[in-house]
Amino acid sequence: MSDRDALLDEKERDLLRWRSRRGLVENDLYLEQFFANHGSQLTRRHAIGLAALNDLADNDLMDLFLRRKEPEESLDTPEVREVLQMVRKPV
Repeated sequence: MSDRDALLDEKERDLLRWRSRRGLVENDLYLEQFFANHGSQLTRRHAIGLAALNDLADNDLMDLFLRRKEPEESLDTPEVREVLQMVRKPV
């Protein structure tokens, strides 16, 4: 198992959740559901993808969540696509 596949510990998950707070309530709802469904299984790879998404403006992030857009250029990574799939997929 690579370091990127290692599970996040509780402190790392809490920090990632805190850094994922958004100004747009709709994004917060998507992210809260993401953490509720996947929080205990998040890996460093997921943290990398989510960190890249967190750098986006709220409206750009919402467009990705709603499938209005797909990741492009430097954002088009396996980590970002995996996190988006987890956010978009109903559980």
